[in-house]
Amino acid sequence: MIHSIQKIGVLREGKFPHDYRVPLTPKQCAIVKSRYNVEVVVQPSPIRRFQDHEYTEAGITLQEDLSDCDLLIGVKEVPIDLLIPNKTYLFFSHTIKKQPHNAKLLRAILDKKIRLIDYEILKGTDGKRLIGFGRYAGIVGAYEGFRAFGLKNNLYVLKSPSECADRLEMEAEMKKIQLPHNMKIVVTGFGRVGNGAAEIMRMLPIEKVEEEDYFSQEFDHPVYVHLDTHDYYVRKEFGGFDKKDFYSNPEKYISTLADNVRKAHLYIACHLWAGGNPLLITQHDVEHPAWKCTTIADVSCDTGGPIAPTIRSSSIDDPFFGYNRFTHQETDWRANDAICVMAIDNLPCELPKDASEDFGNELIHGVLPLMLIEDPHHIVWKATETTLEGELTPHCEYLSDYANGRLDH
Repeated sequence: MIHSIQKIGVLREGKFPHDYRVPLTPKQCAIVKSRYNVEVVVQPSPIRRFQDHEYTEAGITLQEDLSDCDLLIGVKEVPIDLLIPNKTYLFFSHTIKKQPHNAKLLRAILDKKIRLIDYEILKGTDGKRLIGFGRYAGIVGAYEGFRAFGLKNNLYVLKSPSECADRLEMEAEMKKIQLPHNMKIVVTGFGRVGNGAAEIMRMLPIEKVEEEDYFSQEFDHPVYVHLDTHDYYVRKEFGGFDKKDFYSNPEKYISTLADNVRKAHLYIACHLWAGGNPLLITQHDVEHPAWKCTTIADVSCDTGGPIAPTIRSSSIDDPFFGYNRFTHQETDWRANDAICVMAIDNLPCELPKDASEDFGNELIHGVLPLMLIEDPHHIVWKATETTLEGELTPHCEYLSDYANGRLDH
């Protein structure tokens, strides 16, 4: 709990390209103000999807200068020139993995004696993240996968989610989806992202089947299989899978995922992949003569990593690219030998209102009580990277060289 918080300021997103999301919607700001007896003000913004007048109509004051606020909350990184010294900030800093492009940001935060609390490392006593946009990454990513599949195979045309007013309009678009009668789909991952994708799967006339049936049977209607880590990793020697052993010794395992994806028409990747884990889909895998997967929606978007066709990320404005199965080079996604890849790296931004509301609910119910009422397990402290004294917290001292310009991991 941070006792000194009497006034909360909601930041205007300053990063470019523009982000249209907010940490709290107008209605949620009013809830925070009432429930926690704190003042809430919002920095005016001409770009966010929730407009200024919506905040004032909810009884929230617009305030350009937030220097009198005790807690400043945003979504993405705050530009260095907009940081206010000696304040407590809450946002996604994208520094905990020593991301090279944000080393100067962390240095500035230390120099300005800012206390930084990072959403990404806010975790409950069970080790699971308390807040994030993963659910909407999965929801939008699965939809974009079906959109890509329809275009790649000349079956139907869906609106981009970014052209939809909200999730309801996006879901209405899904009525246009017409899938082959024998279609098979693979989904990987059971975290926030994978469960978000599963919400879309359940809205379509697609039967969920077990892996054994998916692999061994043919169907006269669309089916999908939802796979977890133990379904597609196997120990090199003696076979089998042991979760604890896998996370301790991933090099002892190989991936069998290609056996499933090879039989699929569409693969929706929502798994969490660590750098030392075995590759999932290799260049050799996609060259297999029986390969028939035309479309990959890589929601996880680990570029140059576990899925060979994901050679780069894509954008909302240009969502798809082609990967030639045999040259392993980028090509037109419409080409015969091309796998159409969707690898948008900011998917929740396509439905900013819905994603913001979902995020704000988690902030109100899972995070703000720890900051404003009681935090017996010191969860907020464990998610704090820097202090008001201009120092790294003990659990973030591994970032010292990074913050000082030495980027070696």
